[in-house]
Amino acid sequence: MLINQSFQIDQPVDQVWKFFDDIPLVAKCIPGADLTNQVGDDQYEGDVIISAGPVKLEFSGSVKIKSRDEARKVLVLDAFGADKKGRGSATMIMQISLKPLGGATDVSLNIDLSISGAAAQYGRGLVVDVTSVLIEQTAGSMKLRITAMSEGRDPYAIDAPQAASGLAIGFTAFLRAAKRVFARFFLPYEPAPSR
Repeated sequence: MLINQSFQIDQPVDQVWKFFDDIPLVAKCIPGADLTNQVGDDQYEGDVIISAGPVKLEFSGSVKIKSRDEARKVLVLDAFGADKKGRGSATMIMQISLKPLGGATDVSLNIDLSISGAAAQYGRGLVVDVTSVLIEQTAGSMKLRITAMSEGRDPYAIDAPQAASGLAIGFTAFLRAAKRVFARFFLPYEPAPSR
């Protein structure tokens, strides 16, 4: 499934690029992620824990930089994770694109996510909603760490977001799903144009 998300950071594009070039630092922004074990050039291993409703998934995984285009400010990450209890796996290709906006930066995340096993049972809508909540939490942490870098503070000293909580994520995902359902029923019907 394809997921697209964008957000703005009030820092120059070169500062934001420097941040994204540090994969363990980027991973520290993801709730429940610990991908700090470097196993090769641009390749890291670690764990990701996600709780969503009745499902708690603990993935062992790896991420590597597939390509890096400094001139265009585009980074492509290739990630794989397998549930520690053998209940499924996930693969992800994420393209991070940065665009300058005066003194700020627009960050676009294009994610191609494939999930099998327990998490896949809950359907595309829930997975997209949960992923969107995680990305929003991640973006908030990124902004704090990039600001710390620009102020000369240690970005690793910023508290990591808590492991992805089932209650918070589940409630937010439920609200998003409910909004979609109600929109279908209460938006005015518009017939298709006749030919």
